[in-house]
Amino acid sequence: MKRCPTGHATHPQWRMAAALVLAQLRAQMALPGYAHAPTLGLLYITDHYASEAQTLLDFLSAELPEVTDWSGTVGIGVCASNAQYFDEPALAVMLLDIPCDQYRVFSGVAPLPRVGEGRFVAHTALVHADGNTPDVTGLVAEMAERTTSGYVFGGLAASRGASVQFAVGGSGNLAGHGAAGGVFLGGLSGVAWGPGVHWLSRITQGCQPVGPVQRITAAQDNVVLALDGEPALDVLLRTLDVSLEGDPQIAVERVRATLAGLMDAGEEPGTCARTGHFGPDTRVRQILGLDGARHGVALAESIEPGMWLAFCQCRAAAAHADLTRICAEVREELSPDVLEPFLLGSTAPEQALAVPPQRHITGAIYVSCSTRGGSHWGGPGAELRAVRHALGDVPLVGFFAAGEIAGHHVYGYTGVLTVFTSDDPTI
Repeated sequence: MKRCPTGHATHPQWRMAAALVLAQLRAQMALPGYAHAPTLGLLYITDHYASEAQTLLDFLSAELPEVTDWSGTVGIGVCASNAQYFDEPALAVMLLDIPCDQYRVFSGVAPLPRVGEGRFVAHTALVHADGNTPDVTGLVAEMAERTTSGYVFGGLAASRGASVQFAVGGSGNLAGHGAAGGVFLGGLSGVAWGPGVHWLSRITQGCQPVGPVQRITAAQDNVVLALDGEPALDVLLRTLDVSLEGDPQIAVERVRATLAGLMDAGEEPGTCARTGHFGPDTRVRQILGLDGARHGVALAESIEPGMWLAFCQCRAAAAHADLTRICAEVREELSPDVLEPFLLGSTAPEQALAVPPQRHITGAIYVSCSTRGGSHWGGPGAELRAVRHALGDVPLVGFFAAGEIAGHHVYGYTGVLTVFTSDDPTI
């Protein structure tokens, strides 16, 4: 897999932005090490272009006839390497040259088959979803079961207009796609990847615990009633060091700035307890209200006794540190230390030759929560600059979502970074 050509631009008129993107793509396709004849395109647009989604897709398809497959969606913002366009008209495109038998575009009219029911075997999948779809979290979990890894990544469309998704497979040659036009509303769509596509994926949390991890011992529907046997509201107020009997305005403001990190009953919260940071087993949810009569706390998710909870807050410094951490993990996994045998005193140089060759990042997809965009990081584009500083100048596209997908969960307030890799030394 060669380096992925990417293009991104902003302009009040989508045709002008698309023309700028096409110029970037064509220039990179002519460079050594980049894909010369890609067949798959990832397209992300901001909601300013949502009403022109079909026309925009038709235009790009006509200008890039070699690209027969498309996938993507809409966000409040889109991003590229070292750039982000938040709440402004923009689009970002990445082209990939993956062999046609190693990926498949899917949608509601051409769903991804279950494992063992078709010739194509999905190892993982990039998933775009409409958050207004009933039981979208259950559908994402079911989609993960259709992959051999049990892991999918992506995000929920974010739009103040139509929550459009793009899905074109084989220029109509795959059953179901031909008459659909390529633009969908509702449900799930995306790209499934075969075992021949090499990738790494990490999730970065944007929140940090402000209290201990405690077991939910009583709950009803979406209301947490007790934590470790103590009324949940009392625990929350003590954690925030506020009282409803004092200045209620101060208490309300602190509660509004607080969220809840949830872990399933079967999880072990040891990582959070040791490091003070949430891991990928934690889903952050809003506090919707306080139940004074029952001393409970209402959350934006159904709650079951036995789950774990830690109150938390969004902090830019913690989010930056955690993003840097996951990028460092990716770099470390891709670049084995070939000098280690010599540092350990080995006298057999051939041992170094046995170390797997260094892998290169050929493309990356970054999906971030809409709440992390804008000024949350201290300035426009700061989040993407942090990614570039850690990973280098790698091809990257993505969008700011209404919810982030990783593993078999839908998250909030997080970022999901996925990189495609190759050991081709010519890249």
